[in-house]
Amino acid sequence: MTAASTRRILLASLIGTSVEFYDFYIYATAAALVFGPQFFPAENPAVQLLASYASFGLAFFARPLGAALFGHIGDRVGRKSTLVASLMLMGGSTFAIAFLPTYAQIGWVAPALLCTLRLGQGLGLGGEWGGASLLAVENAPNGREYRWGMFPPLGAPIGFIAANGMFLLLGAVLTEAQFQAWGWRLPFLASAALVILGLWVRLKLAETPAFREAKQADALADMPIATLFKNHARETVAGTAGVVACFALFYLTTAFALSYGVTTLGHGRQAMLGLEIGAVLFLAAGVIISSTFADTRGATAMLRWGFAGCLLSGVLMGPMLGAASLWIVFGWLALSLFAMGFCYGPLGGWLPSLFDPKVRYTGTSITFNLGGVIGGALAPIAAQALAMRGGLALVGGYLIAAGILSLGGVMLIRRR
Repeated sequence: MTAASTRRILLASLIGTSVEFYDFYIYATAAALVFGPQFFPAENPAVQLLASYASFGLAFFARPLGAALFGHIGDRVGRKSTLVASLMLMGGSTFAIAFLPTYAQIGWVAPALLCTLRLGQGLGLGGEWGGASLLAVENAPNGREYRWGMFPPLGAPIGFIAANGMFLLLGAVLTEAQFQAWGWRLPFLASAALVILGLWVRLKLAETPAFREAKQADALADMPIATLFKNHARETVAGTAGVVACFALFYLTTAFALSYGVTTLGHGRQAMLGLEIGAVLFLAAGVIISSTFADTRGATAMLRWGFAGCLLSGVLMGPMLGAASLWIVFGWLALSLFAMGFCYGPLGGWLPSLFDPKVRYTGTSITFNLGGVIGGALAPIAAQALAMRGGLALVGGYLIAAGILSLGGVMLIRRR
């Protein structure tokens, strides 16, 4: 493999997930800051916010469907064409959100359209992460699978910085009235440029060696999802559970923490966005460190460290996130996202390693996205409801439960 082809493969796996997470983060941020009053009428702002978070969670429930759909295509037709199709669906849905009318303009049709596009985002996202991971891992030299596999997870901090950086910039140059009226649409418009870049890179790729070999040997599954659940049930359960802590950590330290810090604790939106951008650098560091050591010390050890960090984050959430000092808040965010890096970085290589090439796209995508439903879709909704009932200590208990569940998933594979 030439140096140019190596760079193209790693860039293609990185750019796709960067676009994926940029799209997801701008929606999560807008759901926390804008979509409640724009699309969901209610006299109680807390109920309005819950409705906005519910629309955010819709994509998570569409993602397993997208995983099954694009997983079938990826395991039957090939990785490259599937990655192109998933990126187009995901990016097109995000771009269209920029043009939606609000509830004040067309009534209940507005949230219906928003939820429809959110479902389109989720379907596209269902096939994106798993395919990007296979693109990297199935082309990786022996002994470097996790270091190559870390490029899709690195798309998370890149997409997050781009998304929050965009909102931070808009907050600096626009008034609150301008931002609420039209400024929130600009990040969704900007997603088109990233999607075009991703398509340009991916259209130049060749098919992965593992898929070519399976196709030449006539070893493709007729119905990958049926084969997956019949022959890889243990791996599917273990992989799904192993993903939960990663999603719970991320969406509680980003979407929920941002909304709680601004609306409940009274911190400035610009200050909280700045803290989030600084803390996500610890996520990138955790991904790089854990993925590098996973090639020499094993992915299981790195994941265990990450899940232990998730438990610690849950214990410290109340006293640190609820503190008056922004430095203490930043400390909790940095600790939680660093732990998430250890939960997340090795997944790029660990999930594909659980499955045979003939069901690998489906297996990786299904487990990642089912884990996302449990750990991600429910996290902001449950956290908001728990915070209203008993404060941050109850929300921390959610993180502790997520860490224990993911640890159990990894242990299930170890006992095999």
